[in-house]
Amino acid sequence: MQSPSRFPSAQPDIQSSPPTERKRKRQAQEEATNKQQTLQGLFSGQQEQSSVSSSKSPRSKRIRQGSANPSTPPKKLARTDMYSFTSRSQATNGNGVVDLTNGSPIPSPQSRRVNGAMKGRGGLNPHTGAKKLVVKNLKQNTGWDSKAYLEKIWSQLDAALAIIFTGGQGGFSKEDLYRGVENVCRQGGASTLFSRLESRCRQHVEHDLRDSLVQKPGSDNITVLEAVIAEWARWKQEMVVIRAIFFFLDRSYLLSSSKPTLSDLTPQLFRDVVFSTESLKPKTVDGACDLVARDRTQQQALDKTLFRQAVDMFHELQVYSASFEPRFLGTTQNYVAEWSDNLIVEKSLPQYVALAEAFMASEMARCDEFALDASTKRELLAVLEEHFVVRKETDLTEYEPLASLLDRNAMADLTALYALLNRRRLGDKLRPAFEKWVDETGTSVVFSKNEDDMIVQLLSLKRRLDATWKTAFQRDAALGHGLRESFETFVNKTKKGEATWGTDNTKVGEMIAKYVDQLLRGGAKAIPEVLTARRASSITAPNQPALEKAVDGAEENNEDEEVDEDTEINIQLDQVLDLFRFLQGKAVFEAFYKKDLARRLLMARSASSDAERSMLTRLKTECGAGFTQNLEQMFKDVELAREEMQSYKSRLEERVGYEKGKNVDLNVNILSAAAWPTYPDIPVVIPSNVKKSIDDFELHYKSKHTGRKLDWKHALAHCQMRAKFDKGYKELVVSSFQAVVLLLFNGVKPDEHLPYSHIQTETGLPEQEVKRTLQSLACAKLRPLTKHPKGKEINDTDTFTVNTSFDHPKFRVKINQVQLKETKEENKETHIRVAEDRNFECQAAIVRILKSKKTISHQQLVSETIAATMSRGVLAVADIKKNIDRLIEKDYMEREEGNMYSYIA
Repeated sequence: MQSPSRFPSAQPDIQSSPPTERKRKRQAQEEATNKQQTLQGLFSGQQEQSSVSSSKSPRSKRIRQGSANPSTPPKKLARTDMYSFTSRSQATNGNGVVDLTNGSPIPSPQSRRVNGAMKGRGGLNPHTGAKKLVVKNLKQNTGWDSKAYLEKIWSQLDAALAIIFTGGQGGFSKEDLYRGVENVCRQGGASTLFSRLESRCRQHVEHDLRDSLVQKPGSDNITVLEAVIAEWARWKQEMVVIRAIFFFLDRSYLLSSSKPTLSDLTPQLFRDVVFSTESLKPKTVDGACDLVARDRTQQQALDKTLFRQAVDMFHELQVYSASFEPRFLGTTQNYVAEWSDNLIVEKSLPQYVALAEAFMASEMARCDEFALDASTKRELLAVLEEHFVVRKETDLTEYEPLASLLDRNAMADLTALYALLNRRRLGDKLRPAFEKWVDETGTSVVFSKNEDDMIVQLLSLKRRLDATWKTAFQRDAALGHGLRESFETFVNKTKKGEATWGTDNTKVGEMIAKYVDQLLRGGAKAIPEVLTARRASSITAPNQPALEKAVDGAEENNEDEEVDEDTEINIQLDQVLDLFRFLQGKAVFEAFYKKDLARRLLMARSASSDAERSMLTRLKTECGAGFTQNLEQMFKDVELAREEMQSYKSRLEERVGYEKGKNVDLNVNILSAAAWPTYPDIPVVIPSNVKKSIDDFELHYKSKHTGRKLDWKHALAHCQMRAKFDKGYKELVVSSFQAVVLLLFNGVKPDEHLPYSHIQTETGLPEQEVKRTLQSLACAKLRPLTKHPKGKEINDTDTFTVNTSFDHPKFRVKINQVQLKETKEENKETHIRVAEDRNFECQAAIVRILKSKKTISHQQLVSETIAATMSRGVLAVADIKKNIDRLIEKDYMEREEGNMYSYIA
């Protein structure tokens, strides 16, 4: 509450004046009031008599409002009291005041005289009191005939509409017509005015627009479409002028009523009167569809302007979804159905896929270019995919077309085919044909007569198919499973024949072991170019000679040239291991890998010890410690043999009379018989000086290890010997059998011939070994001996002399070691041994199962035997039955009634 001293009372001060002067002023005020209109009179349109209350006391003092006592505190005014004005109107609140804070008069308390002065409610200004709002020269509304005015204005409007509908531009004033419409609307004639305008426009659309279109018989669809679009454009232009004239009607009355605005009336009238006409609607819609149809068949280029105008008109008339879209999709479906049926017959699979993709792309581009609705684009794409993909699924996934693409490694065509099918998530439907091709192609490689290239071709095939799966098939999970299953199927296929010596062993296991042997012997130089990591192009089946030649050449140069091959070798070993994983029975691989590893270790022919260890680690990780137990023992034996030889040589040097360099430098590998492969004993006559060194080492070994017996395998031995030729000395790296033969020519004259029979007798070698050894010395690329007569085959009548003209750019020359190449007998023996071991393993599993079950059914015994031996490959049911019969014959088990078996203790 503020202090009264800061807010003076709203009651005005009353000054005293002579009575005559006060009387004169009061009369003048009354005369002026009679000539004025108050604010209430302005609102009511009536004149009111004003009543004025005069002052009673000339000497009234300034007093505070609401109190007769000047010392009374000021009273807060109500809002209705603060904003009130005096008025002479009878509609006031009784005090001659118009209340602006309320729409209706509110009675106020009667004024009281205080000290001869009139006390009333405060006005706007607390210093001057209540105020009066006076309007001078007020003009009263005079009555006039609104109906007559409406008719007058409408006659002007109708004349202007006639000019507009005939295409005229002048003859009327838009501003005058606008004001006339405004006046009519303000007088309450808006409804009548709109009804007349709508009726006049409908009459114009019916007679001037529709009838002119209907009276054009025999016109084609596109011509009708052009005419309708032209009339629609004309009608819109006319309505632009009309809307400008009737703008007040459109923006005032029509906005708040249920009747359409002029913007809505424009398409509504044209749609209901013109477009919906039975003779015009089908042709108009078909005209737009015909434009697209001609473009599809390349009869005529699409009239883009006309088609865009048609689409815009359909949208503006709001008939796009109801009329145009269904018809457009229907005509498209009919065309695509017929065209795709002809296309799949007339064109090849790649051509069909390319044309289908191009057609769909063009259709989607047209939708985007002409802003067709999203629903149209979506439904159109569904129609195209239905006919190009879903209904052609059988044709797209047939074996023959897909096989042709895979044979040619047509990566782009395969990618397009899969992309087309995968539009409807049908990419996995290629799996049956894909699996069949992989199986047939792989089977042809596995059973090919060219065994030397088998693994190279399989690795190439796998690399190519992996690239196809990743790139063309977008890593499809179903196709990936199919690829692996197909590989596993053909890799494990077996066929009794000469390749496997009548056994059911898989040939792939043997060839994988041989390929690994070639890699580890030859290093990076033994890797075919088609399989190198540096080759960036797509991989196809190689057509190269046998890898043995490449390996031999690599071995010749490997001793004097160091190549950084770790990365390349590791990549190749990983690829081989991928192929190895498909093998169900790994016994064949194990047997051949073990034999080849033994030769590499004994002959010191490994290109890299790190690569050997790396491969061993891979096998251990893949197959477990049990699989590599013997292989690890072989490495340990080689390490122990080195330590043993160091001990032996130290002992030799301690002997009295020992002269280093004059005796045979003997190096012996002592092997565990259980871990290493078994080798045949081939008789040979050892030179006396070598025999003496061997006996001496044996005495040394037995003195350290009592109870052990050494069984010498001379067929695995090799040596380095120095030979003198006409062009100088050479150091020859040869096998033990080659060395025995060459030593026979010591002391023989250059022109002296040694017959075949003499060589065989002196060496004591079997006939086959003698012929193989002589062939490597006298018929190979490097010939320290000369055969008489010349030829590639060794006969009993041949004689041999020293090739005194032998020469080689290197001092150290390696003669091809024939004994490293596996003979057919060794191969046969390995396969037969693997098959027998597999049978023994099967029989042992059957006996273990019977001992635990005592009695078991045939089906259960077969399933449990397969499960027990699965780690080393899946056994065939026929092989299990054969082993059951063998165990019955050996009285390990017996067959009972009900197809049951029981164990015999």
